Amino acid sequence: MNARLRRLMADYEQIKTEFSGHPYITVTPVSGNPPDRYRVTYKLKGLRWDPRRRDVVVVDHHEAEVYLHDDYPRQKPQCTMLTDIFHPNFGPYICIGDHWAAGERLADVIIQIGDMIQYRNYNPRSPLNAEAAVWAIHNPHRLPVGNVDLYQPDIEVELVVPSEEDDLGIVLRPAPQDDDLDIYLGPAEEAVDA
Repeated sequence: MNARLRRLMADYEQIKTEFSGHPYITVTPVSGNPPDRYRVTYKLKGLRWDPRRRDVVVVDHHEAEVYLHDDYPRQKPQCTMLTDIFHPNFGPYICIGDHWAAGERLADVIIQIGDMIQYRNYNPRSPLNAEAAVWAIHNPHRLPVGNVDLYQPDIEVELVVPSEEDDLGIVLRPAPQDDDLDIYLGPAEEAVDA
């Protein structure tokens, strides 16, 4: 197996792990074995231009395509929107940045696009859509339109030293910012806070 096929396989495994059960992003392989083209569905707030209202409207469904061409990963993937969007850095393609390193994770690119859709990340100084850039410069008070952190929380595993009466248990919990979601796996049915 050549280096490109190994990278495509690693990307596919990473995509399955990162986005399985994700509440806001669904990634579907479209072609290739291993996949070299993905359809990405985002359930996030973004903007679309409404010509009747002559203003933007908030929409919460977006679809993009990510194509891992023959020069990938030496060159960045080709990313395009399949649904209408009003954003300075979306045009015939999605500007995912001027600097690309072959070691960048495909999952990070997919999350970056989601952050862009929400206007958590945009650059009106280097636009693909000049009208959206002018709008963004004049409407910073309306941005971002969404503020969803798309990285899934890491799970921490902690061994609990039992007392003589207890059995050994394992506590699984999300990263420290979500202490209220503790789960206890062990003989007792109750949640344990550390």
